[in-house]
Amino acid sequence: MMSATYKPSRRSEVAPFIAMDVLAEAARLEAEGRKIVHMEVGQPSAPAPKPALDAARQVLEHGRVGYTEALGIKPLRKALSSHYRKTYGVEVPLERIMATTGSSAGFNLAFLAAFDPGDRIVLSAPGYPAYRNIIKALGFVPVEVPVGAETRWCLTPDHLEAARKEGPIKGILVASPANPTGIMMTTEALEDLIRYCEKHGIWFVSDEIYHGLDYAGEQKSALEFSQNTIVINSFSKYYCMTGWRIGWMVLPEILVRPAERIAQSLYISPPELSQIAATAALDAVQELEAVKAGYAANRELLLEGLPRIGLDRLLPVDGAFYIYADVSAYTRDSLEFAKKMLHEAGVAATPGVDFDPVHGHEFLRFSFAGAHEEMKEALRRLSVFLK
Repeated sequence: MMSATYKPSRRSEVAPFIAMDVLAEAARLEAEGRKIVHMEVGQPSAPAPKPALDAARQVLEHGRVGYTEALGIKPLRKALSSHYRKTYGVEVPLERIMATTGSSAGFNLAFLAAFDPGDRIVLSAPGYPAYRNIIKALGFVPVEVPVGAETRWCLTPDHLEAARKEGPIKGILVASPANPTGIMMTTEALEDLIRYCEKHGIWFVSDEIYHGLDYAGEQKSALEFSQNTIVINSFSKYYCMTGWRIGWMVLPEILVRPAERIAQSLYISPPELSQIAATAALDAVQELEAVKAGYAANRELLLEGLPRIGLDRLLPVDGAFYIYADVSAYTRDSLEFAKKMLHEAGVAATPGVDFDPVHGHEFLRFSFAGAHEEMKEALRRLSVFLK
């Protein structure tokens, strides 16, 4: 029998990722023969682009898959350097680009390279739950700042000024387009926030994993305003490569070697096969833009259809593939409401408490990354459920 002195670490006491719990319950119902419309996870329904698949097949049939240098293969980093030049007009040397095992590993490496235990990092609420969980697990302190319509649900220098009065702030993490809201920061708002961080020596971490998936507003990289920012991106969303677990970072020069040293011990290297496939995916713009057009059609369908069936309080959907809906007219407990909706209507969505423990009980997040016919079916089922 295990002694009572054995117990998990305090740092492991993070909240569950509820979207994944919903996915697991939906899978259980499907195993029983139910047909579920999946709107709970942010996963493209399209496969990886053909050039990526062809490149991977070539390696599997004729090559050896092994370790690479911790920073990633040079062809991928060179291609990403070219991507920043063509997409944003920014020169980023490949020496500052690091391939990672998905954006998740990128956050781990960036935080470990830039912050010390106890450092306070500002996040917006609502926000992606893994941010706060990673920060807590690594021994840092998440400072969640509520945001609302008055700032288009974005952090501002005023938010940071108020947070600094409560204690030193070492970093801020911003996503644009954001999860769960889909909101993009305006050019002026993004630049103002970065300038404030530079003035006060605050690391600006920019989550740009939904770049490419923009429908309203102008997409801007933090690198357009400062080379001192930490940019994290991924092939999971726009490039439809979630299961390949491949992403990248652009780091200030001072953080490259620290992140590389940590990666050598934690990961050795990202998967070589995924790196090769990702390099090819960067040339699949025409195919990927067709996938994006499908998201845009889903977005239009839901923005028109949800208000007609009673969900008429929606946040702006500038980018990504999420709609964050106020369901307070129906419930004050989004977790129980999501469970009921899953079991009775067969529609899986993520309760807002996943993204905002304080106010999220009145919100649901719907992902529109699925097929168009599934979105139509979701509207049909929800119209019956909400009556």
